[in-house]
Amino acid sequence: MIKTQRQIGRVGEMSEGSQEWPEGTQALGRGLSLLRAVGDGCDTLNALVDRLGCTRSTTHRLASALVQMQWLHQDHAGSYRLGPQVAELGALARQEQPVLVLARPVLQSLGAATQDTVHLGIRMGDRVLYLDKVAGQRGLEMRSRIGQTMSLALTGVGRALIMDDDEASWKCIYEASGADRLRFGNWLDRMRQYRESRCVFDLEDNELGINCVAVPVRDVTGAIVAAISVASATPYLPLKRMEALVPVVQEAAQTVSRQLGWKDSVI
Repeated sequence: MIKTQRQIGRVGEMSEGSQEWPEGTQALGRGLSLLRAVGDGCDTLNALVDRLGCTRSTTHRLASALVQMQWLHQDHAGSYRLGPQVAELGALARQEQPVLVLARPVLQSLGAATQDTVHLGIRMGDRVLYLDKVAGQRGLEMRSRIGQTMSLALTGVGRALIMDDDEASWKCIYEASGADRLRFGNWLDRMRQYRESRCVFDLEDNELGINCVAVPVRDVTGAIVAAISVASATPYLPLKRMEALVPVVQEAAQTVSRQLGWKDSVI
């Protein structure tokens, strides 16, 4: 759940060369694909060419234009990273998320009470987007970061976000994740248990040595709109402590849910 996976591609994602863009939007689509690729860790021209499926000259021209407009930054070694324009736009986008504003003090209180790393995530397609993070106080710095996306099927936050989905949807999400190290039957049984208990346990499923307790956040309609998790290394978060933290994390999620208009006492 925590470690950043820098990959050239994602399961089920098409290369830009095979993407069919609406008429007149191909250049825009390629530029956005290039930004997404850099955000996913493609920091060299060769990696970008492989990811986009464009020619080297076209890819270089797009990257140069984005550098000039400060959407990308290129260092002296020629490596690319996201530029200040992306950071500014991302900050504005985060401010538009009401759940982020309402949840922030709750996350801080939860982090202070547990001393563990606390995350707030929302669903973005077949991925979970980490919207906020409160670092733990145990001298253990996790590699998760705000703006990172990860698998819905493997992360605690991700599985809390899909708790209300039907089992056909669960199967599609599981298959799209490429989670072949977990047998689907066992994964499905655990999802059924999590739905019943209204809480998800990540038992080193996404990263060895990291456990997590996650609970969904609901809005006024009862829909799951976010999820909160507490995560730490297994010596600090063994199963017995995870079980003790369930009502603590549920209370935090209920607090945010009530602020969003949720009236029921059960998350």
